[in-house]
Amino acid sequence: MTETDDFHSGFVCFVGRPNTGKSTLTNALVGAKIAITSSRPQTTRHTIRGIVHRDHAQLILVDTPGLHRPRTLLGQRLNDLVRDTYSEVDAIGLCIPADEKIGPGDRWILEQVRHNAGRTALVGLVTKIDKVSKQRVMEQLIAVSNLLGPDCEVVPVSAASGEQVEVVVDVFAKVLPPGPAFYPDGELTDEPEETLMAELIREAALEGVHDELPHSLAVVIEEVGPREGSDTMLDVHAILYVERQSQKAIVIGKGGARLRDVGTAARGQIEKLLGTRIYLDLRVKVAKDWQRDPKQMGKLGF
Repeated sequence: MTETDDFHSGFVCFVGRPNTGKSTLTNALVGAKIAITSSRPQTTRHTIRGIVHRDHAQLILVDTPGLHRPRTLLGQRLNDLVRDTYSEVDAIGLCIPADEKIGPGDRWILEQVRHNAGRTALVGLVTKIDKVSKQRVMEQLIAVSNLLGPDCEVVPVSAASGEQVEVVVDVFAKVLPPGPAFYPDGELTDEPEETLMAELIREAALEGVHDELPHSLAVVIEEVGPREGSDTMLDVHAILYVERQSQKAIVIGKGGARLRDVGTAARGQIEKLLGTRIYLDLRVKVAKDWQRDPKQMGKLGF
């Protein structure tokens, strides 16, 4: 047996309703923040690739937006992104939280997965087990097992506490094909830094806002360069796009207070990401109804 036969590698995609813990689990498995998380559904917009390195395996995690019944062109594009992704991966993890009953949305997603990726290995992931009793976890495991059928393994996990995270790695490693590592050790994502910076700003802007905003907010990094007169600092200029004037007021806040808070929170995360101090310049602009306009969506990276 060669060394490669002992080592397994491949692409893994998490699917599930919005806000079922897919991004938090991605970050827990990778061991670093490469996917933004929020209590707001539909936070993820891009398929972020996180790379999980272990002695016996390498998992490339493709973190997709939550699959949902779309109401806008953006929603349709996000769904297409999910379908394209999971027809090309080696394994799929269907995330169903322990603290919510299985519903029509979960069944619809399973139907989509079976239709688009029938032969791909499927693993059930019961997430957020730290939020409920052991009895409730057991009941949910049985329910998910009944939903997926006897051929699918089901794993309980808490990304928040770290419980069972390594078991998730091992279960996926078993179903991935034997093969060499795709990425060198230490590399955590192949996303461009600018994409990650934009996502971190968007995450900070979504904290504690009204329900209407998440879908309407897009962030574009305009420019990144060395700060004049400094060898160690970078200038980062970003624009936050919203769809209406009323949303602009929400993001900026009274006397600019909210935008300052967003800048402070995002700057800390971006400095961690880049390993250097930055000056962050944020501006807010209105791009009217951009989610329904293919031209504007293209400009904003969708």
